[in-house]
Amino acid sequence: MKSIRTYNNISDKGLSRFPQDKYTVSADANTPDAILLRSHKLHSEALPDSVLAVARAGAGVNNIPVSDYTHQGIVVFNTPGANANAVKELVLASLLLSSRGITQSMNYVDSLANETDSAALHKKVEAGKKAYGGCELEGKTLGVVGLGAIGAKVANLALSLGMKVIGYDPKLSVEAAWRLSSKVSRAENLNSLLARSDYVTLHVPVVPATKGFMNEEAFNTIKEGAKLINLARGELVDEQAAIDALDSGKLGMYVADFPSEALIKHDKVILFPHLGASTREAEENCAVMAADQLMDFLENGNIVNSVNFPAIAMERTTGYRITFANDNVPKVLGTVLNQLADLNINVLDMVNKSRDDIAYTILDIEQEPTDELLNAISDVEHVFHVRHV
Repeated sequence: MKSIRTYNNISDKGLSRFPQDKYTVSADANTPDAILLRSHKLHSEALPDSVLAVARAGAGVNNIPVSDYTHQGIVVFNTPGANANAVKELVLASLLLSSRGITQSMNYVDSLANETDSAALHKKVEAGKKAYGGCELEGKTLGVVGLGAIGAKVANLALSLGMKVIGYDPKLSVEAAWRLSSKVSRAENLNSLLARSDYVTLHVPVVPATKGFMNEEAFNTIKEGAKLINLARGELVDEQAAIDALDSGKLGMYVADFPSEALIKHDKVILFPHLGASTREAEENCAVMAADQLMDFLENGNIVNSVNFPAIAMERTTGYRITFANDNVPKVLGTVLNQLADLNINVLDMVNKSRDDIAYTILDIEQEPTDELLNAISDVEHVFHVRHV
């Protein structure tokens, strides 16, 4: 019986994926095989030695000490794309809100609540609406920074609205490219996209290369009066540089999902309380994907959507399965195979993948692995995690 420890309120649709005859799922599990969570922060917590994997029901993993877990052999999963539609629809709302003075005009109408004369109310409404004239999205240019699962959906949606779309993603994968319409223009660099876009929407993770990349230089390059939408991560934008650009008129509007004291005070900023993935459907999709990935890993050793281990999968054979992780250096795999040969153990099937400085191997062998074999593999230099699946 395998054990899953949960944090936060995980959708029942996801939790019900775990068969009750094979898994126990509880927030109080003492020796869990895996952890399933949403926003709970693990940085200050010591995990039980039993933990093999952590799955985040969402895309970001800044609440998980990924690098610390890697050399403990703990695989960290996320669920990219599961909340893509929810974020896409909020981008649509952001485009409209930043174009039509909707929130400002609603506040104006609310200010007329004490007007009791219908004729006077009508007159004030007609007079007031002149202050909230906006523009239409059709024919305008949207710049999409990051063309993954969310960015591709946003780009295709904008095209259906009659917008022109420019995309920039230096790490665009083949899989992501297939999701994109051929009508999306490709920017050679970020500055080119910023200079040509009436609206810019960000869909990239926070890594050293992207932290604060929307800075003073970027705002000096951006098209005069452009609107910036950031539903990805607050750290992508240099907040003071954005405020300065708004004050100068260089930036027309900033829509963000990450409120701060300085941004709340600005009349050219529209803020949401981190609503990007806050839909019932997104939470269900994330939970289901996370649960399925954990089960496939725990039962088969397969890894899909990990942020620290390579993507790797192999169909089960009639044999017995071993997995091991090691530093990505030469001769480790050969040494392990020699160990098997020395013990007269036949390999039925094998797959080996690497990612940065980590390598991971799935081996199906003809006979059940003994403690002697598992210990021999563990003793190979640079191997740091071995498992009989």
